[in-house]
Formats: sequence, structure tokens, C-alpha cells
Amino acid sequence: MVDDSGMSKSIQPQQTAAFYAQAVASFGISLTAMTVALIYLPAQPWVRAFLALGLLYTVTSTVVLCKVVRDRQELSDVTTRVDQARLDKLLTEHDPFKVDS
Repeated sequence: MVDDSGMSKSIQPQQTAAFYAQAVASFGISLTAMTVALIYLPAQPWVRAFLALGLLYTVTSTVVLCKVVRDRQELSDVTTRVDQARLDKLLTEHDPFKVDS
């Protein structure tokens, strides 16, 4: 895609509202189901507390992993855009018909 200035624009991926809602609902339902299962689990309180702590650790580490993956992807996109800008500048400044005297 080319804008009015002649530079190319990258196409940004879009998320639909339905996809976002499905992801949020899925996370909420699974977390609620696990919490209810831990509450009604026929086990001693320390066993339920240990499993709840494991669930909390899994959820927090998943959120951190998602952030790291997103940040790495954004860094890759920025690096690609900077490299593309440098290449565009070199190509616009290059004159193949220039004769050195």
C-alpha cells in the first residue's frame, strides 16, 4: 500500500470485537470453573490452597509470557520498519547515472 507521499504503509493486523470477546469470555469461564472446582474439591484445606497457588502461578506466568511474546513481536516490527526506512532512503539518494569525475 502506498500513501500520498510515496512511502509504503504496513498493513496492521486487526482483531475483531467477537474474537476479543471470545478470548475474554474463555479466560473468565476457565478461571471461574477452576476456582469453583478448587472450592468444592473434597480435600483438606492445605491441598486446596496448594492447588489454588498453582493455579495463580499458572495464570500470572501466562500473562507474563503473553506480554513477552507481544513485546518481542513489536520490537521485530519496529526493527523491520527502521531497516525499510534506511533502505528507502538509500534507494532514493542513489543515482545510477552519476558519473564520478
